[in-house]
Amino acid sequence: MNASDRTPADLLRSALAADPARPLVTYYDDATGERVELSVATFANWVAKTANLLQGELSAAPGDRLALLLPAHWQTAVWLLACSSVGVTVEVGGDAADADLVVVGPDALEAGLACSGERIALSLAPLGRRFPTVPAGYADYAVEVPSQGDRFAPFVPVDPDAPALVVDGTERSGAQLVEEARAEARALGLSPGARLLSGLDYGDWKGLSTGLYAPLAAGGSVVLCRNLDRLAPDSLAKRVESERVTATAV
Repeated sequence: MNASDRTPADLLRSALAADPARPLVTYYDDATGERVELSVATFANWVAKTANLLQGELSAAPGDRLALLLPAHWQTAVWLLACSSVGVTVEVGGDAADADLVVVGPDALEAGLACSGERIALSLAPLGRRFPTVPAGYADYAVEVPSQGDRFAPFVPVDPDAPALVVDGTERSGAQLVEEARAEARALGLSPGARLLSGLDYGDWKGLSTGLYAPLAAGGSVVLCRNLDRLAPDSLAKRVESERVTATAV
């Protein structure tokens, strides 16, 4: 990856320039049997659409704070990179009442209503399906995002030294996040082309780093597994083999 990359969005742009066809996020949900594989190009397209939704429809701007109340999921990864693209600060598990915007999954609909700003809900159903009925007080991500543009350009350049992520009570700028992700990638022995399987939740830095940022910083990819505890040990070994996993964090 480019040494000049200073935000997660920069890392994604470098990955797209290097090899758009390679896998970036492979997602499993062992409660539903879902498997989704997104190439760098497909993932970047979702990020661009989501960033356009944020900046355009939701009027988000650098310095705004978004409470992200979602589990480890490929769409959560998309939101994290979209916020980086716009310059919005993500507060993972943040208090919706103190946020300018909130993005929630089905289990956090009640908590998200405390936000006085824009509210987006994700069904997290296989294939990115919409809710059968849009939850009261929310816009349905699956309804709003498809019509957004496939290319994104921020209205205001993103400052790498501005707050980008808050998790575990610690605030990180985009530049700090990238440096820590690079350090984590080195500690895990990740190199370009590495495949890291992560069964960790996104509720703390370790889960976010292994489940997204470190593989991205290394030029590798992640096999993100939700509800991994429901998978038999022999099935996990088969997954490691079939997905060509080179490192694990479970």
